[in-house]
Amino acid sequence: MTDPNDVAAASASSAPVLVAIDGPAGSGKSSVSKQVARRLDYGYLDTGAAYRALAWLALERGVDTADEQAVRGVADDFDYAISLDPGDYWVRVGVTDVTDAIREPRVTDAVSGVARVRPVRESVNRLFRVLVAESGRRGVVVEGRDITTVVAPDAPVRVLLTAAPEVRAARRSREITTQDAAAVADALHRRDAADSTVVDFLTAADGVSVVDSTDLDFERTVEAVIDVVTVSLGTPQTGAPDGR
Repeated sequence: MTDPNDVAAASASSAPVLVAIDGPAGSGKSSVSKQVARRLDYGYLDTGAAYRALAWLALERGVDTADEQAVRGVADDFDYAISLDPGDYWVRVGVTDVTDAIREPRVTDAVSGVARVRPVRESVNRLFRVLVAESGRRGVVVEGRDITTVVAPDAPVRVLLTAAPEVRAARRSREITTQDAAAVADALHRRDAADSTVVDFLTAADGVSVVDSTDLDFERTVEAVIDVVTVSLGTPQTGAPDGR
């Protein structure tokens, strides 16, 4: 078991340390990454929120997210802000708080159409790097779809968080109570299929550690990721507090 304080202390002189976490939908990236950030006293950057917010904006403007040129037009006027505080998470487009709105099914269905536009990805990736650099944090946990290979390929800690498809579908079903399990599983499969045409988030690149949470509960998954951070940064492993 790892003491998060050891990890945080070891990284204090080289801020911001990046912990890059990739994984498919339903793998637990967001909740696990946020808790890891809390435990290590790091910032937390949900990269998927940017694509969701852009999809939300496109829908609000009546733009067809299958129209690449139209999506690029929306991206050119994308006033985006996000909190990197894992204890006070919010997302805004202009002055509008869209933290909850970007999780609506209609936005989820539109995200892949936005994320597949390569110039948009390049622009958003530059934004991510600026957010991390200007965070003022000694470390930031960055999670998404191509973090270990495109956004932060040189991060000292790179993790692919995954789980069996049926487990991911079951977890997502528990999160989305307005749809039946079959519909959620189908949506998850379709999103994975669409996004995999743009980035490979199912295969670990060289140097990326795999954490398979199929048989792990939430706390054990968090601890497994913190263990990877500890080993990657070369910090000592000692008895960990309960993290509460």
